[in-house]
Amino acid sequence: MQDNTGSNQEGRERRERAIAASELEGWFVREILPLEAALMQFLRRSWHNKAEADDLRQEVYVRVCEAARKGVPHPAKPFMFAVARNLLVDRARREHVVSIDTASDFDAMGIAAEEPGPDRNAMARQELRHLQSALDHLPPRCREAVVLRKIEGLSYREIALRMSISEDMVSDHLSKGMHVLANTLYGEPGGGKP
Repeated sequence: MQDNTGSNQEGRERRERAIAASELEGWFVREILPLEAALMQFLRRSWHNKAEADDLRQEVYVRVCEAARKGVPHPAKPFMFAVARNLLVDRARREHVVSIDTASDFDAMGIAAEEPGPDRNAMARQELRHLQSALDHLPPRCREAVVLRKIEGLSYREIALRMSISEDMVSDHLSKGMHVLANTLYGEPGGGKP
């Protein structure tokens, strides 16, 4: 007898689900399907690949139905467009994510890393020599302040402590040093002395 009771319970649950499914289907046909033209216009306007609009529409419908099983939303139109917008956001995020496996597999895919050619290396070496020459022409205290700030990334306070000077003097050395460097690298030949 207990088996029969279990079967009756299952049958009742199936009928309740079937009733809920038919109600959901009626709601969908009444409330969502009439919005199809507006949905398609939204998807085509909002998504970069117009050919995917039909697939996106179907995915919106699936998400709307899944959510409606838990409770039919009223009003339906803003709900459906919120689902569509969220779907597009999810898709956009997925398209911008590159897996670590993909990124580490560039060699296997035959994608060469763009390395600078000999001409770019030569130009970079020449620019470094020019910068080193400009730094060498700075007075020693200005050069020290510029190197500590621009190359080592120290704060004004850290530079002041290291050089045993005030922060105002650090600012003065940096200002003079950067002025001379700018003139030497980008301005008139001779660059001017601080």
